[in-house]
Amino acid sequence: MTRGSRLAVWGDPIAHSRSPALHAAAYAVLGLEWSYERLRVAEAAFAETVASLDDTWRGLSLTMPLKEEAFRVAESHDRHAELTGVVNTLLLGERIAGFNTDVGGIVDALVEHGVHEVENVRLLGAGATAASALVAMADLGARRVEVRARRPERAEHLRALAARLDLDLSVTAFAAPAGQTDLTIASLPGGTVLPEDVVAPLARTGGALFDVAYAPWPSALAAAWGEAPAISGLGMLLHQAVRQIRIFLHADPAALLPDEPAVLSAMRAAL
Repeated sequence: MTRGSRLAVWGDPIAHSRSPALHAAAYAVLGLEWSYERLRVAEAAFAETVASLDDTWRGLSLTMPLKEEAFRVAESHDRHAELTGVVNTLLLGERIAGFNTDVGGIVDALVEHGVHEVENVRLLGAGATAASALVAMADLGARRVEVRARRPERAEHLRALAARLDLDLSVTAFAAPAGQTDLTIASLPGGTVLPEDVVAPLARTGGALFDVAYAPWPSALAAAWGEAPAISGLGMLLHQAVRQIRIFLHADPAALLPDEPAVLSAMRAAL
């Protein structure tokens, strides 16, 4: 059973987060008298800070670098959290439940732009977001994924995950020769600038670009992508938040909100 009406987004740093505006817009449409705060919490202090919360708290949204710590604190995990080893949503109560709504957020954002299925995908980056992107691609029916990383050895966890998802995964450096692919997903930190001689062949062969970065937009990668569509990560931010609110209200990321189209419209206007 959930409890309380207090919620928040935690991270370090956290001042840039747009989550309070998104959640406030949704709660207003839903008629919920919930509060949603923003708090800077260091990774080392995370578990202790969660343990200090009282019954007035309902749940938490987590951003970097707290997603792995949130996974460890959670006493249960949804399928996406269990696969990726990261949690971006905690539902508080007698037991702490952990969810990863980033996976569904990526899927929903791509479907919104007409990408309903994929077969061959290129994934740039090998961090926590890359794991969520890999699971999202499996959910969209991908068969082959090529991971490109600055340090390919950091992608070993993705190899193990791909095996569980029955994906054919290859790992290479950014500058390796590039074959044609349907979709490129960039899971690189915001502000990353790749050399022009690296970007040019990736843009030429990479199909549409989905860049999880959204501030500033266009990202350096999107600006260099050429004529193929470049999709901002704002859609992922929006749709993962919708799934979080479903969890906070129904304890289920798939259970639709009352009048969800109106909720989505209000949240989109708040971006």
